Amino acid sequence: MVDRNGWPVDVHPLPPLLHNHPQQIAGEVRTLAERLATTYSRVVIGYADCGTYGALDEVCRELGVERLPGLHCYDVYAGPSRLETFFDEQPGTYLLTDFLVRSFARTVVQEMGLDRYPELRDTYFGNYTRVVWLAQQPDDELRALAEDAAARIGLPLTVVETGDHGLERALADLVTPAV
Repeated sequence: MVDRNGWPVDVHPLPPLLHNHPQQIAGEVRTLAERLATTYSRVVIGYADCGTYGALDEVCRELGVERLPGLHCYDVYAGPSRLETFFDEQPGTYLLTDFLVRSFARTVVQEMGLDRYPELRDTYFGNYTRVVWLAQQPDDELRALAEDAAARIGLPLTVVETGDHGLERALADLVTPAV
């Protein structure tokens, strides 16, 4: 996206497994943003709230930086009103992104101990009724991985093609003023 749009942006990622520990996100973002502020004239945050319950917003206010909108990346990809519809239809909806589809075995199965303790499946997923894959760049390989992820937790899969336009618009809103 950065290359496609010619944005003068350097990406400095944080470990994706922070999403399994959202209470650590704000602190990690603060540390990185403070470090980057010494060499960049402008820093923006490529996170939505992501389960920080406002802690990330507090860091952004304190540092004078902006972040992606929304409660989580699902808002960015699908739009908050679409997500509301999913949850109104079936409150027990478990969401996947392309990243989660690719990394499900590590970020969910291994990190949550399902590979060692499969009986935890019902504890973790017993109240879910379906998996919705918000497919940004669907292909046969990702579809097979999404189907496997849904099967591993014993739920039917619904595929909703979102593309990455929502993310691109949100990023454009963050980086365009810097151009």
